[in-house]
Amino acid sequence: VQLQASGGGLVRIGGSLRLSCAASGLSHSTISWFRQAPGKERDFVAAIRRIGGSTKYADSAKGRFTISLDSTKNTVYLQMNSLKPEDTAVYYCSPTRVVWSGVSDPRQYHYWGQGTLVTVSS
Repeated sequence: VQLQASGGGLVRIGGSLRLSCAASGLSHSTISWFRQAPGKERDFVAAIRRIGGSTKYADSAKGRFTISLDSTKNTVYLQMNSLKPEDTAVYYCSPTRVVWSGVSDPRQYHYWGQGTLVTVSS
């Protein structure tokens, strides 16, 4: 499994970013985005089923973030709008085979790429 997250950067409050996760070697049913702020634990952001396209979001992401999948490119995207300072973190994508009810648990993920840093500032 290889994961390459990109698209992070510095953005102003209220701005938007689109993160990309290019994946290869996958046989997993779900790909998710997590984030980790300095000194904090890694938190679930969003997940998408590779077959069917079902999605799930953390409460903090609902209404602002959209996860999507381009199967032809084996790439998962995270469109982030109305960004807030508390969205500042390193964002990671990761695949899992866990049942849908468990996709928000980072302990169910075993492959992590290098992440991409998102900084939201005024």
